[in-house]
Amino acid sequence: MSRPDLRAGCWLAGLLLILMAGRAAAQELDFQPPASPVAPEAAQVMRDLAVRVLPVYEDKNPDRFLNNLAALQVVAGAYAPASASRANLRERRRNEFEGGETGVLDIYVRALALQRESGSSFTLAFAQVFRETLSPLGDLAAFGITGWRMPSLAQEQQMLQRAFDPYRRRGVIALADAVDLLWRYFVFDAYRRIAEPLQTLSLADEQRRYVFEQVRVPGANGARIEATVVRPRSPSGKLPALLEFTVLRDPREPLSGPAAHGYAGIVAWTRGSDAGGRVEPFLFDGEDAAAVIRWIARQPWNDGRVAMQGEGYSGFAAWAAAGRAPQALKAIATTDPVAPGIDMPMSGGIFHNSSYHWSQRLAFRGGDEEGWQAQDEAWYVSGRRYRDLDRISAAPDRQFQRWLSHPSYDRFWQKMIPFGEQFARVQIPVLTVTGYYSSSQPAALYYFDQHRRHRPQADHRLLLGPYAQGAASRPGALLRRLPVEPVARLDLAELRYQWFDHVLKGAERPAPLQDRVNFVTSGVNEWRHAASLDAMGNATLRLYLDAREVPGGHLLAQHDKPPATFLRTELSLRDRDDAGPVIRPDYVARAPQTRHAVTFISAPLAAAVDIAGVPGGRLDLMTNKLDLDLNLALYELQANGDYVKLFDPAATFRTSYARDRTQRRLLKPGRLQQVPIRSERVTSRRIAAGSRLVLVLGVNKRPDQQINYGAGNDVSEESIADARYPVRLRWYSSSHVDLPIRKP
Repeated sequence: MSRPDLRAGCWLAGLLLILMAGRAAAQELDFQPPASPVAPEAAQVMRDLAVRVLPVYEDKNPDRFLNNLAALQVVAGAYAPASASRANLRERRRNEFEGGETGVLDIYVRALALQRESGSSFTLAFAQVFRETLSPLGDLAAFGITGWRMPSLAQEQQMLQRAFDPYRRRGVIALADAVDLLWRYFVFDAYRRIAEPLQTLSLADEQRRYVFEQVRVPGANGARIEATVVRPRSPSGKLPALLEFTVLRDPREPLSGPAAHGYAGIVAWTRGSDAGGRVEPFLFDGEDAAAVIRWIARQPWNDGRVAMQGEGYSGFAAWAAAGRAPQALKAIATTDPVAPGIDMPMSGGIFHNSSYHWSQRLAFRGGDEEGWQAQDEAWYVSGRRYRDLDRISAAPDRQFQRWLSHPSYDRFWQKMIPFGEQFARVQIPVLTVTGYYSSSQPAALYYFDQHRRHRPQADHRLLLGPYAQGAASRPGALLRRLPVEPVARLDLAELRYQWFDHVLKGAERPAPLQDRVNFVTSGVNEWRHAASLDAMGNATLRLYLDAREVPGGHLLAQHDKPPATFLRTELSLRDRDDAGPVIRPDYVARAPQTRHAVTFISAPLAAAVDIAGVPGGRLDLMTNKLDLDLNLALYELQANGDYVKLFDPAATFRTSYARDRTQRRLLKPGRLQQVPIRSERVTSRRIAAGSRLVLVLGVNKRPDQQINYGAGNDVSEESIADARYPVRLRWYSSSHVDLPIRKP
């Protein structure tokens, strides 16, 4: 069907031509957004916008044109033409079945057309199209639909609300922005309508394909571990098993992934995870997971080989088990694995309030983001000790208090995962996936670094890219306004299965995993490979934190010999006027985050530079405090005024642990001293010619994290009473940041 035919098919075609206003012709339309995406008037407001956009929308990319056209037609109420548009798009893609969001939206749009044609309810129409689509498919193809994890509706609504808000005062919207906004509304509205029937229908399809068993497995020291086993109904002989050992699993995450890929899948839960139990996170998981592995190896459906997989907590459990080297464990693959004492419940030596919130969830005490934020701000305004955080809400937490008693990386944390030479015992293949915008990246890098350091010959593959926390599915074209290169838009969950097939079934190694470190440089559409993190770059760009003022901040400069100058800053730790929430803007924004910080800006680059690796450097400073908590962020300031984060969250670190996380070394007030920059972040991005590099360096003081008052005591015991004097700092111009770069 041609483009004119698609438009002619729209039942609103005549009205569309009449409503073509002068603003539309000028690529701008009148628009006043609804109060919210779920407001009663939202559907009519967005339909009106879609009706005016349809006649003037064009795109030279045929696939993108058809994809957006179908969304516009759905919002305008033209369901049959929308279904035809998506059919035309499938034909262009050789009519290949696609799973994930694409396949689900295909079913959704066809169901809308069937509903209007038949006069039935949407639920019945969706069920009919769903069954017609999945019935002829094999297990793996069907899993592309049933295994798709729908994003959080609450988060999608929040993001759409933020997309609406800028237009309330403007009253107009550019055509390109209108197309983007209508696409977002189309997807959100689809999610709302299909969330419940999709879950019900997917479960029914999986029950037809797989055997589900609820079992209780003997753990260590007489514990009983709850587990679910999922196996294909028609297996060909004994199967290798994939185990996930976890504590709080996303209920949207399907259990059937391993079975769809030809494995026996087992999900086991930390002891006490059942309602009424008491969870002791981190303490017993290594022993219990090893016991579950031994149980699996004895089952008649297992061929004696077990691998572990997971993200977050289940990634930690895989490492905890691997450190005990059970005989049947043959591989582990993790995405953003937690490392207790490294990135949870603190990172860079600084405790995060989110660890308390998480502990409360484990105790089945509920809580929501709004309530946690109110509690954080109440604690912050009160100036009380950090150890009193759990008393603000009258919900004392024994586990949280125990964590606070171990601020160093001591034996309490070290015995939870391999430590030091124990990493040499991990002799199995390992895959680790993380992203430049993942909060757990420091833990992923810790595992990789320690494993390779103590076992240099280890078959440990690290995959890096412009991904956010828990990147277990295919990334989109944009990540919080950051363009994602096409080559990086892998189905990362599927890549993990391909790697397991390579290790356990002799299949070819996935193409991106050619070397130990495999990464995408943002702005360069190719996979790159290196033997180590240090080898990602082959040179160093040293930039000094020059005290001289430039527009927007101070100079970030290259020097043969840095000037003997310094920059004075001062910050009151008693001030609580900044008690509001700490907003995390998009990765591409019009201004950097400069909370309690100073900004250093380079001159425009004469030529493009590829940054690749772990930033480092040294801070030469003088202060009146015995300790400081600092944060550091890096940006590319593009010629158009956009600030692009090189990594996120910002690197935070306590200066007393900057040299050694196991031993605290206090500062010496009133003396010039050197503090190594310990970023624990890796990134790779091409900085364009004409762009500037921006470094934002500040004191870490915020309502959602521990506050270091600099008195030199146990920081959890310090309060606002210890903030008698402001933090006074001298940043010397001999301070520098070392950026690893990759030259051709």
